[in-house]
Amino acid sequence: MPRLTLFLHPIRLPRPRLRTLCATLLIASQLALPPLAQAQLLPGMGDGGEMTASAERRLGDQIARELYRDPDYIDDPVLVEYVQDIWQRLLAAARTRGDLTPELDERFAWTVLLGRDRSINAFALPGGYLGLHLGLISATGSRDELATVLGHELSHVTQRHISRIMAKQSRQMPLLLAGMILGMIAAGKSRNPDAGQAVMMGSQAAFVQSQLGFSRDMEREADRVGFGVMTQAGFAPQGAAAMFEKLQYASRLNDNGSYPYLRSHPLNSERISDMQGRFQFKPGAEHTMPLVMDHAMIAARARVLSRPGVDVLRLWVNAAGAGEFARSSPAQQAGTLYAAALSANELRDFKAARALAQRLVARTSEDAAASRLARLLSAEIELAANDAPKAAALLDTKAKDRPEMLLAAQAAVATRNPAPMVAPLRDWVAGHPRDATAWRTLANLYGAQNDTLRAVRADAEANVAVLDYAGARDRLKAAQELMRKSAEGQGGVPIDHYEASIIDTRARAVEALVKEQAAEPPLK
Repeated sequence: MPRLTLFLHPIRLPRPRLRTLCATLLIASQLALPPLAQAQLLPGMGDGGEMTASAERRLGDQIARELYRDPDYIDDPVLVEYVQDIWQRLLAAARTRGDLTPELDERFAWTVLLGRDRSINAFALPGGYLGLHLGLISATGSRDELATVLGHELSHVTQRHISRIMAKQSRQMPLLLAGMILGMIAAGKSRNPDAGQAVMMGSQAAFVQSQLGFSRDMEREADRVGFGVMTQAGFAPQGAAAMFEKLQYASRLNDNGSYPYLRSHPLNSERISDMQGRFQFKPGAEHTMPLVMDHAMIAARARVLSRPGVDVLRLWVNAAGAGEFARSSPAQQAGTLYAAALSANELRDFKAARALAQRLVARTSEDAAASRLARLLSAEIELAANDAPKAAALLDTKAKDRPEMLLAAQAAVATRNPAPMVAPLRDWVAGHPRDATAWRTLANLYGAQNDTLRAVRADAEANVAVLDYAGARDRLKAAQELMRKSAEGQGGVPIDHYEASIIDTRARAVEALVKEQAAEPPLK
């Protein structure tokens, strides 16, 4: 899988058509964009202005649309809920501090995309999108450590680092291109092609060095602002210290590619000293945050869902019976049991998964948050084992939290009793229209009720949520065709005129989005 450095952080992008994003985004070269794209995406070469918020959001939507299609993209309700709780607290703190302006708050997406990648990494994208690898979640020892990383990345966005770096690159691009042209001329005139190559490489090296210095300034600013945001949000500063020391320790190890966050965030002595001063801790003081049960279980879930391989999953199943298990803390035991039960479920060993889940339920009985996670995992295992009635008995159809609603909806479809879950999911998507997974689950509920028209529209809305406007248009056209056939007495489906009006309105809106999308400069 090729790796691409995008602005501040390396991202793993699998498809060949994304390999040229480096030229489009990192360098923003005029050779890589047509004139129309330059006008839309970049500030003027001589005015020193930054990219507008609207232009940055459009660019972010283009990138996010590709990432939604990435097979490594994962919308796991349990992990997403945990990350969203931290993320929303950070956004609220940034608003209170004035770091997040009303304009950016309205125009940007403020969406965190999770990837199955096992590397320890997170990255900011244009337009308020953030990427977070499961490997980083699994490496954290507390929600405070995770908040440190998310706060840092949030600050890259609120401080407009992406538009600033692109503005600087656009100003320096003529120098880079001039150096490359001189190199080509020298190579053509000289009998020694290496001379021209040296000129070209030198000009590129000077450009990269300039950008590296600019990026380090940004990292210092993100350190400062991000620390203020995470502490304003109520997270412990010890979490920042623990995460920083963990990364500092890892940076001393041989880099095997598992720590791209370290390469994009060089831990020089100046940054270390500055952050130690902000922590207001003495060197060598204890910064360790106590491990709590629910975070240990969340980290375990991230490890398992990152697809480590069959052999590793078996090791985690066996770890629950090892002698070291009895000597570990209650929180560590909860994490070990969670990883073991989920690993057994992934291996389709439902007998072992159920037994381990029962042990987990007993271990977490005195911790409300951990007990809930254990119950949801038990229901997940029963659904995977095709025992939907047992799963339904573990779930509350009146619950308002996303993970339980989605599991209860799956159980309702499997037991052919979708009615109780239609209204809760319909209310949820009304307040969260960009929740593609909820829309698709609602489509399944409508389908189980033989409400084909609403099922097709919900499926279309799911495509809109992941920015696949062409796919949404096709689904809405299919719904309109069903309505036409029904009106002409050719079968089709019974017409609900209220739903038909919604479909026609959405079809026109989506068609406009398709045209806007077609006018955008391609990223490939």
